[in-house]
Amino acid sequence: MAESKRPEDAETSTPDADATRKSRSPGSAAHAHDNESGGKEDHDHGAESDGSHDHGHEGGIFGSNTELIFSLLCGALLLAGWLLGKYGLVSTTLETGLYVVAYVFGGFFTLREAVENIRRRRFEIDTLMLVAAAGAAALGEWAEGALLLFLFSLGHSLEHYAMGRARRAIEALSKLAPETALRKRESGTEEVPISALEPGDVVVVKPNERMPADGFVITGKSSVNQAPVTGESIPVDKQPVDDAQQALGAFDRVAASSRVFAGTINGSGSLEVMVAKRSTESTMARVVKMVTEAQQQQSPTQSFTAKFERIFVPSVLGFVGALLLAGLVLDEPFSATFYRAMAVLVAASPCALAISVPSAVLSGVARAARGGVLIKGGAPLENLGVLTAIAFDKTGTLTEGKPKLVDVQAAPGVDQEELLAVALAVEMHSDHPLAAAIVAGAKERISGSSQPLSAEDVHSVTGKGVKGRVGGDDVWIGKAKLFAEDAGGLPQEIGSIDQHLIEKGRTTMIVKRGERFLGVIGVMDTPRAAAADVMRKLQHLGVKDLIMISGDNQRVADAVAKTVGLSEAKGELMPDDKVAFIKKLSANEGKVAMVGDGVNDAPAMASATVGIAMGAAGSDVALETADVALMADDLTKLPFVVGLSRRASGVIRQNLWVSLGVVAVLIPATLFGLNIGTAVLFHEGSTLIVVINALRLLAYGDAKAASA
Repeated sequence: MAESKRPEDAETSTPDADATRKSRSPGSAAHAHDNESGGKEDHDHGAESDGSHDHGHEGGIFGSNTELIFSLLCGALLLAGWLLGKYGLVSTTLETGLYVVAYVFGGFFTLREAVENIRRRRFEIDTLMLVAAAGAAALGEWAEGALLLFLFSLGHSLEHYAMGRARRAIEALSKLAPETALRKRESGTEEVPISALEPGDVVVVKPNERMPADGFVITGKSSVNQAPVTGESIPVDKQPVDDAQQALGAFDRVAASSRVFAGTINGSGSLEVMVAKRSTESTMARVVKMVTEAQQQQSPTQSFTAKFERIFVPSVLGFVGALLLAGLVLDEPFSATFYRAMAVLVAASPCALAISVPSAVLSGVARAARGGVLIKGGAPLENLGVLTAIAFDKTGTLTEGKPKLVDVQAAPGVDQEELLAVALAVEMHSDHPLAAAIVAGAKERISGSSQPLSAEDVHSVTGKGVKGRVGGDDVWIGKAKLFAEDAGGLPQEIGSIDQHLIEKGRTTMIVKRGERFLGVIGVMDTPRAAAADVMRKLQHLGVKDLIMISGDNQRVADAVAKTVGLSEAKGELMPDDKVAFIKKLSANEGKVAMVGDGVNDAPAMASATVGIAMGAAGSDVALETADVALMADDLTKLPFVVGLSRRASGVIRQNLWVSLGVVAVLIPATLFGLNIGTAVLFHEGSTLIVVINALRLLAYGDAKAASA
């Protein structure tokens, strides 16, 4: 079967692309400027890095609620001691005893974490709180020390509860896949754990059941709710593959209409699915793993606050030490000097600062995952929230990725039906994508009453078009160059039609039968239906420069850009040119995102501040290469994730102002006499405010993406 060689409406990758894909990771050198730490900062209030502090809160005599119950017992004992002492119902010794027991319950977990930190040769916030509580006890201010430990431990436990909510939003993803599957055997079916499934196994999925593994349909038809993985709101129709063994060997290339993912929900039809990946390698399992790893990736602000704390905490201890010498200058008892120093110690403890950024990052990543978007850490979340330029690949990103017949211009005196019938007869013998577009479009436009024509002796004319015979006449179909060099020249009238369509961004083919020119056919990779609306929403969100970079000719690029509402289009770019353009754009804009499929566009995505891959659920390469992965092949997810990132950046800024502002106010206030109890109240109150503010991100909705 002959294949005509036409101008491709697709882009190619370079030999370097594979190496780029292999080397790229969220913490690769390409993004070293985004995540300079790369390490796991381990703050007691955040517990965001490696979970090392969670063990004290997950275990205990009351299970995961032990710390909360201990803090409430501390508060109850504090209240009892204060009331009984105030009304003289117990002796001073018994009142003090109640405060001492309150110390035990309130300081238990704080002491454990402080000891762990000291073993690591680190002075953290827990240490500051314990020193302040011990100082209050040394002064005989047991009630104020107990109040400090009560509010600190209560705030601490409530933070862990609130952060747990965000983590549970992520962990819930891993529980979507069923625990067992109905595996098909020659003798019937057997129920097995999903961990026992191997590639090539066939499982039966009944109506309304969840898919047990990644695979593809081999028998049956149904619609599948893919929202748990891709975030798509509308169920996707599924049908069997043509060749199961071929599909098993190339799962990434299986059509979306046949591919299914673990955790998605079958509709009303019964399906037989061939397993393509083990349970530990499923898209769902990998997303959960990557989101969990994303919690450990520090954002630029997080790195800054971590460095700030490492300098700030020792500075506070030094400042408090200096305050203890104030008695050498001021005429006051040492007890007053010591009390003031302990109050300053409480006021200066950066608890809210430690939790402000991690809580926002965790909530933002969790909300994105629930919406079918994988954000690999705080750096891409923050960067996406402040950038003002986004570059797009054309083919398959802004366009459908499949050329369509869009224009049929018959020559004067020629019936359009004849033009289409001749083109259909010849192009049916080619498997070229442009030929397939002509065949599909012609079949739609030709009336059912027309008699189909047949072609013979079809062969390609290299780089120009195709030639064949229809009804005894020679037929040429191809570019203008074909007729200028091989088919006897081109009439001015046909040349004008051809040029007009080219200027509209069409890939054109002129059709000649015998001595008659029948007309010109225009084919185009049509823009996605949602593309124009997506661009408007992105501009509303503050993204000023929306630029398309493509390997196609400039006219095609301009036509697509005009249709979807881009601010600029760059055509005729090789992969190396795309990388150079992204670097130049970054130099001008500071931070730039690149949206592509994560495969052909890997070099350009690696050069951008944030690489965004579409349709990542079906592509291992896209999952690995991108900083942000839109699991569905759905461009409308882009405004959602940009809006969410904008909101997250705003929350981070608000949290930093609150946390640093409270410290800035409390330190001078305590120097001038504010007592420890009031300082603790404001201190822990600000900590809870920043956590609650961050948790608002969990409620961010798709509908808000255009108005955030």
